[in-house]
Amino acid sequence: MEENKISIIEGPPPIFETAQDGWALGLGEGPHLGFSAITHLRTYNGPALVERCYRAWHNKSPIHLHFRNGLGLEEHAPIFAARSVETAEGQVLLLWVNLDREKVQFELDPGNDEDAENEN
Repeated sequence: MEENKISIIEGPPPIFETAQDGWALGLGEGPHLGFSAITHLRTYNGPALVERCYRAWHNKSPIHLHFRNGLGLEEHAPIFAARSVETAEGQVLLLWVNLDREKVQFELDPGNDEDAENEN
């Protein structure tokens, strides 16, 4: 039986962004301390990985993203949505996960909003 996980075997740790989709925010609600996030992963078999997620959910089983963090420690996050998209650079797997708020370090990106205001 195949394991209910998607593993990042090589490359840097995934970058997680706060999920901004209304439907994703609703799925992350509950009594736990987690929050909904999305990550974009390059892959050679995106549709097969999405199918693995669908099979797990159809069987009412959880499926997790398994990865190493910036310190090289193994971590996992429950996946609650998946999509494969074709880009000019190849296939990209979009995974919506639920992260433990206590284990995540947030980085604030001020963006260029301040620079854009100064230009006007």
